Amino acid sequence: MGNQLSTIDQLDARQYIIVKNAQVNNLKNLSVAIPRNQLVVVTGLSGSGKSSLVFDTLFAEGQRRYVESLSAYARQFLGRMEKPAVESIKGISPAIAIEQKANTRNPRSTIGTTTEIYDYLKLLYARVGVTYSPISNQKVTKDNVSDVVDYINSWPNGTKMMILCPLNIPKGDSQAATLKIALSKGFTRIVQNNTLRFIEEIIENEHGLADKTYLLVGRIVVNKDDKDSQFSLTDSVHTAFFEGEGSCLIDVVEEVHKVFSSRFARDGMTFEMPSVNFFSFNNPYGACKTCGGFGQILGIDPDKVIPNKGRSIYQGAIVPWKSEIMKKWQAPLIEHSNDFDFPIHKPYKDLTAAQQKLLWTGNQFFKGLDDFFSYLATQSRKIQYKVLLARYRGKTPCPDCQGTRLRKDATYVKIGNKSITALLLMPIAQLLLFFKQLKLETHAQKIAQQLLDEIRNRLTYLQQVGLGYLTLNRATATLSGGEYQRIKLATALGSTLVDTLYVLDEPTIGLHPRDTEKLTQVLIDLQKMGNTVVVVEHDETVMRMANQLIDIGPDAGSQGGHLVFQGDWNALKNFNNSHTARYLNGIASIPLPAKRRKWRDSIIIKGARENNLKSVDVKIPLGVLTVVTGVSGSGKSSLITNILYPAINKAL
Repeated sequence: MGNQLSTIDQLDARQYIIVKNAQVNNLKNLSVAIPRNQLVVVTGLSGSGKSSLVFDTLFAEGQRRYVESLSAYARQFLGRMEKPAVESIKGISPAIAIEQKANTRNPRSTIGTTTEIYDYLKLLYARVGVTYSPISNQKVTKDNVSDVVDYINSWPNGTKMMILCPLNIPKGDSQAATLKIALSKGFTRIVQNNTLRFIEEIIENEHGLADKTYLLVGRIVVNKDDKDSQFSLTDSVHTAFFEGEGSCLIDVVEEVHKVFSSRFARDGMTFEMPSVNFFSFNNPYGACKTCGGFGQILGIDPDKVIPNKGRSIYQGAIVPWKSEIMKKWQAPLIEHSNDFDFPIHKPYKDLTAAQQKLLWTGNQFFKGLDDFFSYLATQSRKIQYKVLLARYRGKTPCPDCQGTRLRKDATYVKIGNKSITALLLMPIAQLLLFFKQLKLETHAQKIAQQLLDEIRNRLTYLQQVGLGYLTLNRATATLSGGEYQRIKLATALGSTLVDTLYVLDEPTIGLHPRDTEKLTQVLIDLQKMGNTVVVVEHDETVMRMANQLIDIGPDAGSQGGHLVFQGDWNALKNFNNSHTARYLNGIASIPLPAKRRKWRDSIIIKGARENNLKSVDVKIPLGVLTVVTGVSGSGKSSLITNILYPAINKAL
């Protein structure tokens, strides 16, 4: 121990993180030098002291020192951090911990917001998004003064023109009163049915106005070389837009009429100009008005109304219509099914989307489920109807925003023919492909280049950590611990921090071997950016790729807390004095059972369709150990956690 301490004291703190005599939890005056800017794996038995060294000592001190460097004003919001029980730590950097737990339950937090990809998407759509009318699917544009001036100057010098604007008569005002106001502003003539007339003459003779009447703002002769003429022209166009409430007409005498509008409108609809807040569901301006930006409302849960999708309508798939009293709602549907060709004997899951929707909307032959539940709501003063209604209530996707949380008109803004809501609902792997293939016009490309680079990089990192099956709209609170940790890891890569200490807690938990290699490459990329990465890990793939291994032990609890081994993979192959080394070198092993227990009974799951499960049939043996495996996102947790456990819980 004395030689080790003297050796540690001689090391350069710019090259190593030097921990001297750590006594946190069960650590026995542990001293260790961790090389900086390397990938270091800390391993050992459960309870040997790995987390005490990595999280309770290294991370705690790195975070404490960073907080101490802040101003007194900032520190008051962060709370006091205790110094870990250690003699000294030298060479430590600001620390970031990426743990195996989703520490947010905020219903507004999504993968998009956590990884900051959504922030870049909002900026992208605000800057280069193009708004299309939902009626004609034509681009929505607006004109400004310079557009009109450019149009006028596109004609040859000497061309005679009139600058006009619509005469708008305010509601409740008479024609005469409106004309007198126009006269007082300095306007003298109007154009009616292509005829120029004096306003005073119309007022005196009390002539009625035609449907389309325009104020004459100015008569001009195009002279592109005269600066005074250009200033006067600009002023006239500006006045026309103001008086015409956003509309201006250029009449090239006896030839062409060109209408300009400064309103962002098309097909009789006025649209919002895209802005960052327009695409923010955490802002009242951009959030869906129905669900308030949560993506869900308390409504009728279709899964409670039709719990068994394998049954047909005739077999009673619609549960609330099975009782004797409520059968009258289903009777017309069955009786008239031939009249509109509805397959009442086909399982609900095999019906088309249009046929499933028809059950809710109804038609001239029968009233649908929407009408049924509306009727129950009107009868809620009766306790039996109130109870029946409550039985089928639950959190359902918002009908207006389809769970995307954004106001409906945000979907009118598109890039590459896709709205921002369409991108939020795409799997990350598909979304990355979309952005790799995206081609913008030259001007838009220059504006968006940096944003596109950030989005592509972060999506690539999410793909690398094996999360290509998730969508950006997925709520963070619904992620597993392993998924959340890998999300944070991808975010760390995207933030491009350097000279930082990253500590990770078993990032390969729940990962299929196919994905472990991808994850290890991400850790190496993080280290190559100039960071120190310390990982608590037992996976052989990660250990092989590490620059250095640290084995804590030799046993757990009071028998742990010592530095048993430190070195690279090759050195560990020649070392046999720890449990880790003996198992990796094949000296110790876990024997396979000589005899397998036979099973007879089983739990049978039929037609499982939760999340991405495609109508799976599976038989789970009872009384034996059963392992469910598959790559990340294949549906393991959906089958066991979301289907099997709730079903058993409900039955028992």
